[in-house]
Amino acid sequence: MKPALDSVSQDQLFRQAHTFNKFSDQPVSEQTIRELYELLKWGPTSMNAQPGRYVFLKSPAARERLIPAMIAANAEKTRKAPLTVIVAMDSQFYDLLPSQFKAYDARPIFADNKPLAEATAFRNSSLQGAYLMLAARTLGLDCGPMSGFDPARVDAEFFPDGRWKSNFIINLGYGLESGGYYPRGPRLGFEETAQVL
Repeated sequence: MKPALDSVSQDQLFRQAHTFNKFSDQPVSEQTIRELYELLKWGPTSMNAQPGRYVFLKSPAARERLIPAMIAANAEKTRKAPLTVIVAMDSQFYDLLPSQFKAYDARPIFADNKPLAEATAFRNSSLQGAYLMLAARTLGLDCGPMSGFDPARVDAEFFPDGRWKSNFIINLGYGLESGGYYPRGPRLGFEETAQVL
C-alpha cells in the first residue's frame, strides 16, 4: 500500500489552499511552467484522450489581449497577475488517439460522433484544468480559477481557426497572504453530498 501524504502536504493541496485574487510581483519562470505541465500531464483522462490545451499568458501584452473578454470583476486581477492560463480543449483531440491510446482504434468513436467528442473534450479538459491547479500547488504556486469571461471573444482572439475552445481561466502566481483572498466559505458535509451504498 502507498503511504498517505503527510498532513502538511494535504493542507497545501486542499485544507489551507485558497482561491487567490492578488499575487506578489514575483514572476513565474518558464521553467516552473514546464515543471507544472510535466506534473499535470500524468492525470488520468478517458482513453488517455488528453484534450486539454493550455495557453500561458506571461507577458502583460499577452494578458491585455484577454482583458476585453473578462467580466469587470476579473479584469483587473487578471491584468495584475504574474501569469494567466487559458485552459482550453482540442475539439479534434481524437486525431492523436492512435499514438496515445494503443489498446484499439478509438478514433472513429469520436470522429463519427460530434456530441460525444464535445462532451468528452469538455469533461476531460475540465479534469486536466483541476490537475493543473493541484500541480501548481505542489510547486508552491497559488491559483485563482475563473469562469467569468466571454468564451466566444476568447476563442476569436486566441483560437481563430476554431479547433481549440476555451474552457476556463486561471490566474497563477505567489498569492498575497494579506488581502489576497476572501475568508474561506463553508463546505457541505458528507451527509449532504455523499452516499455509501
